[in-house]
Amino acid sequence: MEKKHIIQPEKLIVNFENIPVRRVWDTEKEQWYFAIIDVVAVLSESPNPSGYIKDMRRRDKELSTGWGQIATPLYVKTKGGEQKVNCANVEGILRIVQSIPSKNAEPFKRWLAKVGYERLQETINPELAVDRARSHWKQAGRSEKWVEQRMRGQETRNKLTDYWKDSGIKEGVEYATLTDIIHQEWSGLTTKQHKRIKGLKGHNLRDNMTEAELIFTALAELSTTQIAKTEQAKDYDENEKSAHRGGRISGDARRALELQTGKKVVSIQNFLPPKKDIKKLN
Repeated sequence: MEKKHIIQPEKLIVNFENIPVRRVWDTEKEQWYFAIIDVVAVLSESPNPSGYIKDMRRRDKELSTGWGQIATPLYVKTKGGEQKVNCANVEGILRIVQSIPSKNAEPFKRWLAKVGYERLQETINPELAVDRARSHWKQAGRSEKWVEQRMRGQETRNKLTDYWKDSGIKEGVEYATLTDIIHQEWSGLTTKQHKRIKGLKGHNLRDNMTEAELIFTALAELSTTQIAKTEQAKDYDENEKSAHRGGRISGDARRALELQTGKKVVSIQNFLPPKKDIKKLN
């Protein structure tokens, strides 16, 4: 399975009781593959999930024998960038769950069945993805105005990535690099630096932006798209130039606003739940 099967970054992480689980969509088989180490970390609560997997396979000989059919190395995001990590589909994960004694096994199975089926539903009816996102943001306490801005920003982002795809830009590293260029031009920060000042780790940056940050992000990506289309940018090098120029337009607007208001656009604000409200696995 190649990198082309990876879809939009914002859909590659789902949460089980506020604990992130990475996943990859296989477009040919039309099913999700979940990072095994993340699932084991959730259910075992082990500080060393890699070691737990080795012990689990040692204890369960049948699981170890069939490991080659269960575990599929796929590209997922790690701290060191995109790397191959052992993943498994819903059936494989359920087999692994059988080898982990946990009070959370049944809730996790129900959660797994739900998120495992989501993408297939969305493929048939894309409006479901939009409705689900809108509902999620509202339940998380976002205002109607914030939700509308987030949705418009996503539409602008999709138009940009559609252009990149038609221009021969490779999904994964090249998409991420161009996105980072645009982001740094408008905000003065890399996406990693922006996430750091907001206290984010495996969380989606855009889901934790203020309305102003969303607006300037959208302006940067809209400008990049229009410049690229006007100049008919092709391949990575030409689109990189468009990314710098498009992001810079938004960056100039940000600096002008900050000069007039005396307030920074980039904010430490996030929408993470208070630590005391984050559920812990027992």
